[in-house]
Amino acid sequence: MVPIEHALLIADAFDQAQVTELRHSVAACARTAGLRDDRLDDFVLAVNELITNAVRHGGGQGWLRLWKEPGLLLCEVADHGPGISTQNLDNRSRPAPETAGGWGLWLARELTDAMDVETGSAGTTVRIITATVPAEQHVGRHRSGE
Repeated sequence: MVPIEHALLIADAFDQAQVTELRHSVAACARTAGLRDDRLDDFVLAVNELITNAVRHGGGQGWLRLWKEPGLLLCEVADHGPGISTQNLDNRSRPAPETAGGWGLWLARELTDAMDVETGSAGTTVRIITATVPAEQHVGRHRSGE
């Protein structure tokens, strides 16, 4: 088996005070990893939603890891909150426009190529993945009109 080449870009704990700084760091690393234009903006927004969710719903703090593998950029956000209910996790429909909350996971899922969630009473870990190929060579779910 050939080991997967990966490069850890960020591994940091955060709380509310670090959200903005961490978002800027993610943007800089994602740009360096090859994301551009809408794909860069989408990925950074998805990460921002996840770190904001960790602060709001996951005990006020979290842990972020960002790394790249050949052709991919991956981000994992973990917290020690009470977990996400099965109802909220299984709901894949777009929140109503007037809804003040409930957009975070939906946006992260829509703005990236893949999302995986592990959740329970000890906390939640969300991993998102985006391909780093140029946008004209890649059509993610949110670009295909679904």
